Amino acid sequence: MASTEGLVPITRAFLASYYDKYPFSPLSDDVSRLSDQIYTMATDLLNDSPPSQEESLLIQEAESEAPHKVDENMWKNREQIEEIIYLFEVPHWPRALQNQSTDEGAELTSVLGRLQEKFKTTLKTLENFQAKNSEFIFNTVMTYMPQDFRGTIIRQQKERSERNKQAVVDALISSGGSIRDKYALLWNQQMERRRQLADLGSATGVYKTLVKYLVGVPEALLDFIRQLNDDQGPMEEQRQRYGPPLYSLTKMVHSIRLFISLLWGRPETIKLQKHHISILEEATDVYTSELERFIKFIGEVFSNSPFLISAEDAGALASGNNDVFKEISVLAGKTHEVSLTVESLNSYIAWDFSLVQGKMNMDIGFSVECTDPSGNKTLILPYRRYEADQGNFCTCVSGNYTFIWDNTYSTFFKKVLRYKVDCIPPVVESVPDAAAANQ
Repeated sequence: MASTEGLVPITRAFLASYYDKYPFSPLSDDVSRLSDQIYTMATDLLNDSPPSQEESLLIQEAESEAPHKVDENMWKNREQIEEIIYLFEVPHWPRALQNQSTDEGAELTSVLGRLQEKFKTTLKTLENFQAKNSEFIFNTVMTYMPQDFRGTIIRQQKERSERNKQAVVDALISSGGSIRDKYALLWNQQMERRRQLADLGSATGVYKTLVKYLVGVPEALLDFIRQLNDDQGPMEEQRQRYGPPLYSLTKMVHSIRLFISLLWGRPETIKLQKHHISILEEATDVYTSELERFIKFIGEVFSNSPFLISAEDAGALASGNNDVFKEISVLAGKTHEVSLTVESLNSYIAWDFSLVQGKMNMDIGFSVECTDPSGNKTLILPYRRYEADQGNFCTCVSGNYTFIWDNTYSTFFKKVLRYKVDCIPPVVESVPDAAAANQ
């Protein structure tokens, strides 16, 4: 566990100073020029053929302002790229285009194949960035967590949560859900991750039952993850600084997707408007190269950005240690017992203890046993003598779990025991994802 002594969460003022070291080179002027051209060509296609209901929705999205949050823009770009790749697959071409056998048709097929590959490469780059960034944040948070059962539980909860989320996505796709449906679900899941991160910081929501076990987690870390994504929190500086170029790319990919969709819906125009394909080629090249440049840049900024800084740098004082142990003297020839009642299977039983040592190193016997509702006793942890120990296990039965510290073998020496024990009920995750999948 890395120390947070003297550290406080990053502030917006600190990020402003940090980001001054990482200026982003402006986007190519071709982004705005080609965005306008693509959008104009898309709307020109509507002159003789009004939009369908679905096309009207695409037009509305293309004309709307880009989202304010950086990660939401990343998801929007990813969604539109996947939609474009789908349109570029041969089975989804207009029938007239599929049936072309002329040299002109072969040339067009080659061009569309090349554009599809460029979008696939960019999609992979974006997916890798999102996965790497998510893992980086989680691992950084875990670096400051106690390296005991508490960290283990959070990791297990994250892994279980991610498996459940992926299962919901898979079920949606298997049931015939659209790409739009898929990304609506993925964004809801991203919001759920944010809520869980904030819940961990304030010990609420799915972590409400884990308040006790958060004892020992640095307060500075909890403050950081609680405020990380606030609308006016530290990340707002990132949005103000790096949002505009990403917003432009989001608008551009929406226009590209709109143009292809409208063009595919009006196959008779493909032969007549060959110059459309030339502009589409240029727009694809500019968009994919600029988005990949932005992703590479922002990835470097994120990987070097600190989460916690010194109180001196932030102009504030760090919080103190809030770890709490009980202390008791176990007299010679006596035992000390602590019982926990466990009602739920898959609860976590955890302990952490040590002896206050004097001139001589002391030890004490320790064991754990369970008495089930029928009165049957089971030895969970066999007797052994320790100077200190910590551990945890997952319960298989409900009942009364007893921790026994045994000093009966000692004739003269009492033992000063510092300990904490806890029962952590199984975390029950909320399931908005399933509801979203059924909408």
